[in-house]
Amino acid sequence: MTIPLRSESTESPSARSRLVTPAQAWYAVAILTIANVSGFVDRQILSLLVEPIKRDLQVTDTQVSLLMGLGFVVFYSLLGLPIGRWVDRGHRPRIVALGAMVWSVMTMLTGTARSYAHLFLARVGVGAGEATLGPAAVSIIADQFPRKRLGVAMSTYMMGTFLGSGVAYALGAYVVGRVDKPGVVTVPLVGDVYPWQLVFFFVGLPGILVALLALTMREPRVFTKAADARAATVQAPFSEVLAHLRANARTVGALSLGFACSSSVNYGIGAWLATFLIRTHGWTVLEAGTLQGVLTFTIGPLGVMLGGRLTDAWSKQGHIDAPLRVGMLGALGMLVFAGLYPLVPSAMFAAALLVPVNIFAAMPWGAANAAIAEAMPPRMRGQGSAMYQLVVNLLSGAMGPTAVALLTDKVFRDPLALRYSLTVSTVVGMSLAIALLAWARPAFRTTLSRQRAEADAAA
Repeated sequence: MTIPLRSESTESPSARSRLVTPAQAWYAVAILTIANVSGFVDRQILSLLVEPIKRDLQVTDTQVSLLMGLGFVVFYSLLGLPIGRWVDRGHRPRIVALGAMVWSVMTMLTGTARSYAHLFLARVGVGAGEATLGPAAVSIIADQFPRKRLGVAMSTYMMGTFLGSGVAYALGAYVVGRVDKPGVVTVPLVGDVYPWQLVFFFVGLPGILVALLALTMREPRVFTKAADARAATVQAPFSEVLAHLRANARTVGALSLGFACSSSVNYGIGAWLATFLIRTHGWTVLEAGTLQGVLTFTIGPLGVMLGGRLTDAWSKQGHIDAPLRVGMLGALGMLVFAGLYPLVPSAMFAAALLVPVNIFAAMPWGAANAAIAEAMPPRMRGQGSAMYQLVVNLLSGAMGPTAVALLTDKVFRDPLALRYSLTVSTVVGMSLAIALLAWARPAFRTTLSRQRAEADAAA
């Protein structure tokens, strides 16, 4: 059995005749999901080693925050733009493989850092490597699945986000007490390193295997006939990409900003949940980190797959705007449960409410990738995905944790009022997400209908 590559925008008839088997398509999803797990472990682990890093490298909280913010998110987001253009014309599995090799090597170089500058440059390198994955994965998956199965495929890939984050939280909670000690240890071929730096060797090494696995994925573009192989890989000029974005500004802008608001709330909760449990309910670092890791690792994947299945089910019922509906449902669930858990008096009640919080927090993200993939013509999906990620990552990375901190410091002026800051940021952020995604729905339907009409005319 074979399935046609998706072609709901303007492509040549010969390009639309390209075929991949379901096994090949799902194999690619599996490899990309594993890559996503590896990337998120490498990305998140630093946040759990703040105290030993400060002690041994003599740095401040602000400098550490720059490693997780400026040193990663900004470069990760901005480098996505040229990488997206490369994705639209290049061999995508090789791009993923190169990126995985870069982020793995740079993670291990973090384990050799003897100064803040060295550590900062290593984190920039991790961000540069991981910037290849999102645009390439969205482009590869969208090319290989029909629209009515795209939600589950994208959600499977996005499971890696929650599996990787969960592993990082749980691993960090487990090892922090074992590596948070002075002195050095000797690593063969490397020399003396601080004990906490060993973590970066353990989490970086698996990425090299990911790079090798990525090379085993098929690049669907090579399956075109020789006569139109060149046409299939012609990159859309940047002027054409901008023209498409201008013509569909409400679609792309509103869905990007809507999902960015949703992501900002998630980032804020991720950054401050453990501190909330410690300050409000007297939990230990180990207890808070373990709960956060277990919930992210187990409930997060269930939530993202539920969102994917809902997306596909609504698509089969004829709802063109299915991904945006799922985004709105996830935001509504967060508005209720994430707005409530910080306010309840019992720690156990709060922990129980974190189960639906994790479900609704994860629900939209396969749908979000499906939405941006459908909003862009196939030959500019890499660039479209990179621009979407630029908006989401910069806004959520900058606004999410900072909004909670500013509310605590400047509005409530009490560290113990963190619970109220979490509730206020959730209610405001998710209300904006619902409003923006609702505003995007009619424009999104118009964009997809226009692209299908153009594809039919081209056929």
